[in-house]
Amino acid sequence: MTALGNALIVGGGTAGSALAILLARGGVTVDIAEINPEPATLGSGITLQGNALRVLRDLGVWDRVGAAGFAFDSLGLRTPGGDLIAEIPDARTGGPDLPATLGMNRPELAAILADAVRDAGARLRPGLTVNALTDTGDGVRAELSDGTTATYDLVVGADGIRSTVRRLIGIDVVPQPTGMGIWRVHTRRPKEVERTDLIYGGPCFIAGYCPTGADTMYAYLVERARPRESVADADKPAHMLALARGYGGAWDEIRTGITDPDRINYTWFESLLVDRPWNRGRTVLIGDAAHACPPTLAQGAAQCLEDAAVLAELLLGADRIDQSLFDAFMDRRHERAKAVVEASVQLASWQLNPVPDADVPGLMGRIAAMVTQRP
Repeated sequence: MTALGNALIVGGGTAGSALAILLARGGVTVDIAEINPEPATLGSGITLQGNALRVLRDLGVWDRVGAAGFAFDSLGLRTPGGDLIAEIPDARTGGPDLPATLGMNRPELAAILADAVRDAGARLRPGLTVNALTDTGDGVRAELSDGTTATYDLVVGADGIRSTVRRLIGIDVVPQPTGMGIWRVHTRRPKEVERTDLIYGGPCFIAGYCPTGADTMYAYLVERARPRESVADADKPAHMLALARGYGGAWDEIRTGITDPDRINYTWFESLLVDRPWNRGRTVLIGDAAHACPPTLAQGAAQCLEDAAVLAELLLGADRIDQSLFDAFMDRRHERAKAVVEASVQLASWQLNPVPDADVPGLMGRIAAMVTQRP
């Protein structure tokens, strides 16, 4: 029987939801404090590599995820005009019985995970976060934003790259910009878009797109980072259109959907890596709160899901909660997450400052081989 009786998970995103499902199914009483009062209904797409799909299958939600998303097994490279240069088989990092990659709408993935959280018996508490955490040695006293206080055997910070929990436990690591910014639009899928195609060249470092369903996709343009304050919501379509005019092929149709500021998102590429250990006493960080990377390898969600799977396995098999458990978690997760972060940042750096002999295929191949193995 596990030594873990109850847990507070701060953050109800991919990592927090996955961990809640696994712990609740294992008999743990789980509360999720999610700062957003309502689930998002608008959002961009998400690219899930095979090792992410492997965890989603372990969670029991793969059938729903597979039906909602758009699976593909190759990557295309095109000229700025839209001509196909190469079609490259993609690594099936989740195993031969899962697609190499699946694109889907973020709100749909969130809804599927939320249903699984409820079915597992975890309690989602929307509009709530933590204001203070006090480690008592055998538990953590949490002061919540609604004025209540509760004590848990474990607190998990799964609250993203700008984690409140990380700050509350005294870890002063902050996100670092890589120098690139990305425009994303969620829009209609042209019939010819059946996988991710990438364009290197033209007015942007990268122009790409990913199908997310029968009729939907997201498209993105990566440029040198501009000041965030220079991008007013009302001006987003004009900014993105100006860049998108440099591309042909499917982009001719994609441009017709770049109209609604609410469907356009502009963010910087950022990275973050907390050195080991990711815990202070009985409070531990997972997902983007501990490690985050630019999407150059599309491994962000996968690494979050792997954190949840490994931590749940260790907690449910533990007859005590002490530093040895968190050290075992680090032994299985830190170097792997670090390798993904560093490789993702390296790929971005090679685009910002081209290196003639940069071994991009070699770097991507090494990461693919690593994540094919279970952590």
